[in-house]
Amino acid sequence: MDTEILRPISDADLERVAALIRSGALVAFPTETVYGLGANGLDAAACARIYEAKGRPSDNPLILHIADLAMAHDVASEVPPLAAHLLTAFAPGPLTVILPKAPHIPDIVTGGLSTVGVRCPDHDIARRLIRAAGVPIAAPSANTSGRPSPTTAAMVYADMAGRIPLILDGGSCRLGVESTIVDCTEEGVVTILRPGAITREMMVAELPHADVRMDAALTAEDEAPRAPGMKYTHYAPRVPLTVYVGAGTDVTAALREEFLRRTAAGECPALIASNETIAALSDLVPAERTYNCGARGNHSALASCLYDALRHFDDMPVTSLLAEGAAAVGLGTAIMNRLRKASGGRIISI
Repeated sequence: MDTEILRPISDADLERVAALIRSGALVAFPTETVYGLGANGLDAAACARIYEAKGRPSDNPLILHIADLAMAHDVASEVPPLAAHLLTAFAPGPLTVILPKAPHIPDIVTGGLSTVGVRCPDHDIARRLIRAAGVPIAAPSANTSGRPSPTTAAMVYADMAGRIPLILDGGSCRLGVESTIVDCTEEGVVTILRPGAITREMMVAELPHADVRMDAALTAEDEAPRAPGMKYTHYAPRVPLTVYVGAGTDVTAALREEFLRRTAAGECPALIASNETIAALSDLVPAERTYNCGARGNHSALASCLYDALRHFDDMPVTSLLAEGAAAVGLGTAIMNRLRKASGGRIISI
């Protein structure tokens, strides 16, 4: 199968792509978070092709993407008040809400669960495509399972060439990490199943009388996942990754020591870090083995380039990656969630 990359994107193009969706084909499309691999969310056979193309376990649920809040009532049996409040406040945006599913939603979309994840993306191309298709679009990230999520059409093509017919190229994704997923099915409680750009602090400010909590099972491996990204390894680069967190100068010193140790042992490590850390280690680490993630403490900059950084050294003769992490507050919580999964838990606190 040849894979076409389509840019620029006209209304006629979107109508053609919408017809592909309705016919059961898979299409990759941009959102503000990462690129999605979309299929007709009401077509069980089409959704099965998502799992096949990604090599994704079939008990890992999919998210239904909708064009507006009215569509939430088409795919859910009910929209509880807390969920409605959050959707009104943060959608369109990087928020997925877990709702009781409507009877006509295929079980393959939900991983056999009685709930479904629903999101309205903050990207014009994505919403125009959903409207043109006239159906909710089921879409996980458009990468092979376990790999870093794609934030450009080129990254999608690297994983999906020959697996899908078409990629809509909307440029680089603005946010760079997947949506926050929250479960609002328990009265008075908002449970964060996956952190993202809509932070716990933002939801607490919006819902001061609700119990907004992180799910204790975020790292559990012994039960069916309640939302995408909860159970299986994700975001992994092709070589082992170790992440260092702590005060800036302490992390820099630890990275220097580890880079020297690995180099002396005959390894060829590469460095993913802030501008300040890279500058401090410029006498030691060759420029071609560094990835600059912006100013230290700029979580937005780090999030937007994170998956590109994890893929950057794929075709280079490096043997390991050393990365500077982030403080686990606000958006840093989402960054460290992804880095923990990408590294297999190799997090060193200094």
